[in-house]
Amino acid sequence: MKYVGQTGGPFRIRFREHLRDFKYGNRKSKFATHLLDNRHAIDQVENIMETMYVTNKGKLIDTLERFYVYRETKINN
Repeated sequence: MKYVGQTGGPFRIRFREHLRDFKYGNRKSKFATHLLDNRHAIDQVENIMETMYVTNKGKLIDTLERFYVYRETKINN
């Protein structure tokens, strides 16, 4: 399965926030919640995350996020 999201801050910092929530069983992050609920393991950011698009915050990034969510949903991922 894939998780699609966006961040306005540095990618590695956002990943560390997800990692901390996962490690301590917090459910502040939807990504960490998904990992916890489905008993997934977590690995280094380079092995489990991929940057799809880099742009400024705004309508374009919101549209791209919806597109990637739609695309993954269509293939049941």
